[in-house]
Amino acid sequence: MLGYNLRLLQESLFIMWFKNIRAYRLTSPFELSAEQLGEQLGQRVFEPCGKTQALSMGWVSPLGPASEALAHAAGGRLLIKLKREEKLLPSTVVREQLDEKVAEIEAEQARKVYRKERLTLKDEIVQDCLPRAFTRSGAVFAYIDTRSNWVFVDAASAARAEELLNLLRECIGSFPVVLPQVNNAPVDTMTGWIAHQSLPDDFTLGEECELRELGEEGGIVRCRGVDLLSEEVETHLNAGKQVARLALCWEERVKLVLAEDLCLRRLKFSEELMKENEDIPEADDAARLDADFALMSDAITGLQERVIALFGGEAE
Repeated sequence: MLGYNLRLLQESLFIMWFKNIRAYRLTSPFELSAEQLGEQLGQRVFEPCGKTQALSMGWVSPLGPASEALAHAAGGRLLIKLKREEKLLPSTVVREQLDEKVAEIEAEQARKVYRKERLTLKDEIVQDCLPRAFTRSGAVFAYIDTRSNWVFVDAASAARAEELLNLLRECIGSFPVVLPQVNNAPVDTMTGWIAHQSLPDDFTLGEECELRELGEEGGIVRCRGVDLLSEEVETHLNAGKQVARLALCWEERVKLVLAEDLCLRRLKFSEELMKENEDIPEADDAARLDADFALMSDAITGLQERVIALFGGEAE
């Protein structure tokens, strides 16, 4: 039992440190308390996929399986967690069975199977296969910063972030958020940092970038493990390529890959930052969790607002 509780504690502490950030701006203050939000989220508590259900999503406690709270408040921030489970049904399996069924019908009935019937047959095959399919589960964390009017979703994929936001809207009725817009084009600004070696003082360069030619069909060059101020990168910039993604380190506290869509990917917090709460007794797991959450969220909010400022501030 002690080992089980220790594992739950480790899982709870681990989730505090987000790996990716998609930020959304709240267009009006968020008024719900953690208790009120949790009650609303209770309308869609996670349930595993049924036998013929391809996908299931719902809310679980962000504090781990030992807690029933669906929203956790700390320092004006509300932490939530969406769990999703999907059946893995390879398209090749469905296609092979569909081709066999179509061939069988055409041979036995001496007629052509057209598109509408093929779609019906495909649906029948999917429904037949789903009960035997393997499942894959995952989770997406997010927190609402009611003090700064930001929503931060731990997702590299826009689709995953939108899933969480859409289900949140379903539960609470309204959740007005927008993607932040900036005054200066991120691609132009990041290209200028490299081309003119003019990186802001509180950032240092990593060893990774993505260079892209103008136009939808332009070529892409990905550089890893290289000096981004080298002649190799300079040659690509002189040929007209621009920086679409850039590895950076902010104030020696957070490493990240900054993308043109303002998504902060592959966050890695410094060991010094993550160890700031080591003096909190191990037995006081609630205090440690809140302290770690405060450290992480302070860093994320500060980083996000600094990134917005780098590109000329938020557009009106």
